[in-house]
Amino acid sequence: MIDRYQGHIAGLATADGRRIVVGRWLRSPWPPFVDVMTQDAAGRRTLLAPTREIADEVAATYTFDDVLVVPTRCTPDERARTWTVRAGPLTVDLTIGARTAIGHALGLVPGAVARSRWFATAVDPVARVVLPGVRTRGSAGGGRTEWYGATDQHAIVDARVTWRGVDCGMLQERVPPVGFGFSSVPGAPSVTAVRTTIAR
Repeated sequence: MIDRYQGHIAGLATADGRRIVVGRWLRSPWPPFVDVMTQDAAGRRTLLAPTREIADEVAATYTFDDVLVVPTRCTPDERARTWTVRAGPLTVDLTIGARTAIGHALGLVPGAVARSRWFATAVDPVARVVLPGVRTRGSAGGGRTEWYGATDQHAIVDARVTWRGVDCGMLQERVPPVGFGFSSVPGAPSVTAVRTTIAR
């Protein structure tokens, strides 16, 4: 069985050591939804998902210490180039900047090719070198294999994050590795357009 998720992944970190990965999924086995993976400075990993079914599916693919089923939403403002994310105890207000060098490079690859599993497999060795910690193909656990096919990327230039009502501090220039699955997010805060394919 193959599941495909198409949308955007935002990855960022804050001064208190919190790392946040927001998935804004426009096409998937479910209606459009948002899920958030967050890891604190001590390494505790939390999934914030909108339904039990989605939470169970994501938790079967990635590893968490806590799973919370909470209302989640991402409200983009295309003109202001902002995302307003609300997910239970987490708030994220981020500003999207210019296309990154990787985004420009991805723009040279036809979309159908960039989203394919064979291309994700072929570029995995390159991704490991260019983006330490990032993988485009790997084992997702439970006998599952996952591919990430990126088609564009923009920098995140500003963000305000709170966790349980407490300000998490300034956006950091570097995102420490996250421990949810076989791949981390890019080392610089960014929003990546992506198709994720999971075979089981």
